[in-house]
Amino acid sequence: MTKTSIQVDHIARIEGHGNVHVVIKDGVVETVEMNVVEPARLFESMVRGRSYTEVSYISSRICGICSASHVVTDLKAIERIFGVRPTDRTRALRELLIYGSYLQNHATHLFVFAAPDFVGLPSVFPLAESDPALLEQALELKALGNELCTKVGGRSVHPITAVVGGFTHEIEASEYLELADKMDAMVPFVLKTVDLFDSFDVPDIATEGDMLAMVMDDYYPIECSDTARFLKAGIEFDANDVDDHIEEYPVPHSGALLARVKDTGAPYMTAALARINASWANLSSQAKVAAAKAGLRPPEKNPFMNNVAQAVELVDALDRCAGICRALASGAVAGSSEPVEFEVKAGRGVGFTEAPRGALFHDLTLDGEGKVVHASIMTPTAQNVANLEADMRQLAERLSGEGRPEDSIRLEIEKLVRAYDPCLSCSVH
Repeated sequence: MTKTSIQVDHIARIEGHGNVHVVIKDGVVETVEMNVVEPARLFESMVRGRSYTEVSYISSRICGICSASHVVTDLKAIERIFGVRPTDRTRALRELLIYGSYLQNHATHLFVFAAPDFVGLPSVFPLAESDPALLEQALELKALGNELCTKVGGRSVHPITAVVGGFTHEIEASEYLELADKMDAMVPFVLKTVDLFDSFDVPDIATEGDMLAMVMDDYYPIECSDTARFLKAGIEFDANDVDDHIEEYPVPHSGALLARVKDTGAPYMTAALARINASWANLSSQAKVAAAKAGLRPPEKNPFMNNVAQAVELVDALDRCAGICRALASGAVAGSSEPVEFEVKAGRGVGFTEAPRGALFHDLTLDGEGKVVHASIMTPTAQNVANLEADMRQLAERLSGEGRPEDSIRLEIEKLVRAYDPCLSCSVH
């Protein structure tokens, strides 16, 4: 009997702490575990009893990258309870705010976390020496994301200007135009980024799980819809009905709850790849051409292609945000961004956005004074772990069947984990 035990203690170049445990006996994969070893952070308990005015500021601390998404998701949940309808201008600003975190996240993940895998380097530091211009442009892109979040949200992390029904501050038209010009100037670099990640060799696998993404007719939505779709099962649902369609469950080896499709029992992936599959036709023209050139067309089921999908989203985000900024500067976006009037009410509402790493749900119940009675949060990484384990099993079986040595299998599994771009700290919110 031949037994191979692959243990990776502390996966490098991801956010948070996690281990991988894989056991292969006589070519058969017996155990695959993604051990999320982060302790519970109790954000759902922290907001209980707090006023609706405080909730978004507290939950934004779940993540330093996706903080804008947590703020907007909470605000959407509260607005569904109060019956608030934000203006088109407020929605445009919220979209810019979330896209700022896309620029921050995707640039960091692709060049600091993922790229070293494909150029045979242990970290980003040798890359900084071998190709300093490449890394410098990547950092410029992240800085642009920081600037966008600062201009719209009041600061680069944990925004403070977004409130129920609007924003407390908005920049001048000249600043929007300056941002738009900077975004246009970064497009050639991100187009090269798509080509770069398309050039990397990856294992040929196809996830057997489902995919989940926000959907909307004739648009690439990240904030402006409340409708989610399981692409394989063909199930669409309103965010308020999330508990009817997604089931969370505990496992002994993980500090995070795992998730599956309630109707089918299947695990699922929610990420840039799921969004591209759901809304490919609604990408900007430059992004669509870049995706097609890279062979990224739906249905794309290889989870390693999430890296390429993130690069394509960078093209789309820059195109889209430049257009939004110019429309805001010209006054073409209707309405004011000042908070609208509303009445505090008791009730339940679920906010839903597409955070950089995937679908994010905040389920809030408020009492008549607007204080939180119950809160439940589903982060993208927590939803992804079960599907990641299934993909790791498939990959290990493939590589073991090819007779790959243990070190090679270990490296490819680590690359797969990083392709998912997990934030394990967020998964134990």
